[in-house]
Amino acid sequence: MPKPKVLFILKRRHDYNSEKHSNVNMSTGLYNSAFFMNEMINELGIKSEIVVVVDNNCIDKEVTKYKPTHVIIEALWVVPDKFYVLTKLHPNVKWIIRLHSEIPFLANEGSAFNWLGDYMTYKNVIIATNAPRTYKEMKFYLKHKLNCNSEIVENKVTYLPNYYPQQYIDKKFNRNKEYIDICSFGAIRPLKNQLLQAIAAVKFAEKIGKKLRFHINSGRVEQKGNSVLKNMMSLFEHLYDEGHELINHEWMPREEFLELCSKMDIGMQVSLSETFNIVGADLVSQGIPLVASHEIPWANSWFCSNPVDSEDMVRKLMFSYNFPKLNVLTNQYFLKSYTNKTKKIWKNYLLKK
Repeated sequence: MPKPKVLFILKRRHDYNSEKHSNVNMSTGLYNSAFFMNEMINELGIKSEIVVVVDNNCIDKEVTKYKPTHVIIEALWVVPDKFYVLTKLHPNVKWIIRLHSEIPFLANEGSAFNWLGDYMTYKNVIIATNAPRTYKEMKFYLKHKLNCNSEIVENKVTYLPNYYPQQYIDKKFNRNKEYIDICSFGAIRPLKNQLLQAIAAVKFAEKIGKKLRFHINSGRVEQKGNSVLKNMMSLFEHLYDEGHELINHEWMPREEFLELCSKMDIGMQVSLSETFNIVGADLVSQGIPLVASHEIPWANSWFCSNPVDSEDMVRKLMFSYNFPKLNVLTNQYFLKSYTNKTKKIWKNYLLKK
């Protein structure tokens, strides 16, 4: 059996501006995710590379050039019929379609289950999820789709979680400010729940007698996120006289984003649906307390809030404000534990015979 050789393939975003951005990794969290895993696999002593292509017509060229044993297609973008050609041209390659979303998020992608069902009919095409719940749902779907036994299901669906680099800094929490800087970074989407988090942040700021600066990324608005952004802007327009501000930040290179994260007081990622949440990991890596939801698998449950209850968010914000060091250190610990398990899972999968 040949030694494993991995190739990650991503599709370039349509809104990518090559003049504005010097590298694609700054404009998409999906690239960051693949980049982290690519680095991890190389550290394990397994050859791995990552490429970004214009569309699925470029895949054959990249695979022919690199000659991988495993091709990881990040997210749903390859038309299923393309595998009719690719599996014939490269019959020994394992084609892994890797999902980054739970079912509630996939429900917003109109062709998701149609494509997933078609993928499963091709030999050597495998569905990988980065979340245990989606893994179970995909196994259920495959069993009924192909009317097959458990052994076939196990060979067609696998679990390959995310990785995050183990680089953390310490930061002293500063309460001696007129403002409190709270952020809910990331693409603006309904399931990210930014509007209710903004309301909770306002309530919290008033409770501690400070003005709020609520920071978001307005450069990525997806899946009817325009309504979310419009409502957040209206909220803060009506609160302007009270001194609370909504601050928009464009999408930026990773190093600049980490620097921005380090300037926050508290981060919020109280999402309605998540599988990993790189933004939350970025905040924690910079020594920033994080209030999350239980959807984030590595987040410390002590600081996780009910995503539909602003009063519970206020309580967790207050807990984080009073015990910032505890928040940061425990979240960093659980993130380390999660990513250490990720290493083992990927290594076992790639080296199995």
